[in-house]
Amino acid sequence: MSWGHAESTDLVHWKHLPVAIPEVVTKDTTVYIYSGCTVDDKNNTSGFGKNGKGPIVAIFTADLPKQQKEMQYIAYSNDNGMSYKLYAKNPVIDLDKRDFRDPNVFWFEPKKEWIMTVSMVNEHQIRFYGSKDLKNWEKLSDFGPAGYTKNGWECPSLIPLPVDGNPAKIKYVLFVSNFGDHGPQMQYFVGNFDGTTFTNLNPADQMFRVDYGDSFYAAISWRNAPGNKKIFLGWLINGKPETYPWKGQMSIPRDLSLRSTTEGIRLFQNPASVITNSLPKFANGPALTKKDLHVNGTIKLSTSSRFNKNAYWIDAELHPGKSGKSGFIVAATKDGAKKVEVGYDAENHQIYVDCTSSESANKDQRNLVQTAPIKPVNGVVRLSVLVDKSSLEVFGNNGEQVISTMIYPDSDANNLSAFATENAVIRDLKIWDMDK
Repeated sequence: MSWGHAESTDLVHWKHLPVAIPEVVTKDTTVYIYSGCTVDDKNNTSGFGKNGKGPIVAIFTADLPKQQKEMQYIAYSNDNGMSYKLYAKNPVIDLDKRDFRDPNVFWFEPKKEWIMTVSMVNEHQIRFYGSKDLKNWEKLSDFGPAGYTKNGWECPSLIPLPVDGNPAKIKYVLFVSNFGDHGPQMQYFVGNFDGTTFTNLNPADQMFRVDYGDSFYAAISWRNAPGNKKIFLGWLINGKPETYPWKGQMSIPRDLSLRSTTEGIRLFQNPASVITNSLPKFANGPALTKKDLHVNGTIKLSTSSRFNKNAYWIDAELHPGKSGKSGFIVAATKDGAKKVEVGYDAENHQIYVDCTSSESANKDQRNLVQTAPIKPVNGVVRLSVLVDKSSLEVFGNNGEQVISTMIYPDSDANNLSAFATENAVIRDLKIWDMDK
């Protein structure tokens, strides 16, 4: 396993580059390059820089399958990340453990120190380390067990976010990936971080899900995106079928925020504004727009020339009424025998994705219907639905909840409709054709 490399100026179009850090194979051992991160060591704290310019430093797990152990390595680049040189004194952390992985590092200005989060997988703990130079690390503290602990913890990261956009009220979000009862999942904890210890603001047994689907996993953030945004990018894991020439894919990048709710401070995620602000540029033609669309039954939205390639972006304000289900039928055959239903269930107060008629051969039966709790705001539920061939991402109420999943439509399952089991009104509807 090696580190791939791609670059983008808009987070939509990506240029693939040569392998960044290849696995190391020698007569005695193999070193797989597992998950990690890179940091811009602009002050050259590591001493790896050249000509007065700091390096990019990669921090990652070296997995040694023959020795059955995992250690933390670093490598550095002085050509803007185009190539890396392994540090001669690796490993920088070695606990002689089989499962000890996925370091994520950031600069903590109050202590002028690098902070690492790394998974103590089977202990269901995240260990915190500190370093002045990225080479010598000191243990600071452990967090956990907490939340979901039935399977091992992986891919942690700690992100500072302002609450309700107030820069004077910063809380930290600790992300952890693990396989849940129904497959891949991520959980998060909201708390305080003093440079040494993360303190959870909620009871230890309380679990908050990042995504209610069965695919979103191992996401990490760009911490210093334009506008000081924290942009989250996750891996959408395949269902049962193998795909070719790729295996899984990345999610739509997401802007992260914390907001006060009646239940406490919660994470919100929205498709990254760097993308949504440029949808007209990315789309194939102008958006279809409708106002106050009354629905009782189905209304076909795809045509012979538009929205018929399972690649589109829907933004809708839905007035669902007091009961029944309403929303959109995507990736449907002409006769409706196979379809995916995306919508709001007013009786149970939840957004949902129902793949029962189309994905029974591809998914765990428990994942044919995926739900996330949401209540209308002033009688309205907002839905953003992104269909991209085999991926489906649904954002409810401006990112309050998200459902991400993989689908495998038949070649003739390419129809799109609005639907309602009882009277519903789509107050505002925009659909962009993204097949380009």
